[in-house]
Amino acid sequence: MKVAIANDHGGYELKTKIMGFLKDDLKLDVLDYGCGGTQIVRYPYYAARVCQAIQKGEVDKGILICSTGIGMSIVANKFKGIRAALVDNSYSAEMTTRHNDSNVICLGGRCIGDFNAIDFLKRWFGASFEGGRHCISLGIIEDIEEKNFAGEDYTLPEVEK
Repeated sequence: MKVAIANDHGGYELKTKIMGFLKDDLKLDVLDYGCGGTQIVRYPYYAARVCQAIQKGEVDKGILICSTGIGMSIVANKFKGIRAALVDNSYSAEMTTRHNDSNVICLGGRCIGDFNAIDFLKRWFGASFEGGRHCISLGIIEDIEEKNFAGEDYTLPEVEK
């Protein structure tokens, strides 16, 4: 599997700690689109590089790391076809694959620590999308995305209260 990773200054240290794990333990082909140090940079540019690589089919999945993971997740979810999840626990890391078929995981470099990050990545990459009833929600997400990107209004159906 080919994976893109990117970070800003707040995610640099965590990236350096998990790169060996991704390559050696998970045997992933990792492309590093992140910055190379702790000097302040703008995270949206780095998130965009990973998301565009996924959209173009150059990589299968992406890992984004900033100080909290919040900024990266906001930017990533602006891209059509990207389902980015900010993860701060093992259960969420697994379930975002099983239920949401996420293709980007966002991590907080100053929030979770390297041992937790490795556990989250094991669970994220180790899980499989369950399909079934979850495809209904993904279809709705794709419909909303299509209409929003086309500048159309999304008409909400009547929902149960």
